[in-house]
Amino acid sequence: MSFKACRLCKTITEENQCPNCKSTDLSEDFEGILIVIDPEESQIAKKLKISKEGQYALKTR
Repeated sequence: MSFKACRLCKTITEENQCPNCKSTDLSEDFEGILIVIDPEESQIAKKLKISKEGQYALKTR
C-alpha cells in the first residue's frame, strides 16, 4: 500500500479519500512530512493553517 497526500489540505493517508476533508483529489507525488501533535501550540501548524493532529505533506504535485 502506498501513501498519498490530499492536494487540498495536505493530509497524508493510505486511503482513497482524505479522512480530514473527504476530498478524493490525492497525489502519490509529495515531498516532506510534518507530524503535528499539538496544533494549538505549534508555530508551524499555525503558519500552515493546520488545526488537527496528523501527518501532512509539505508539498504536493
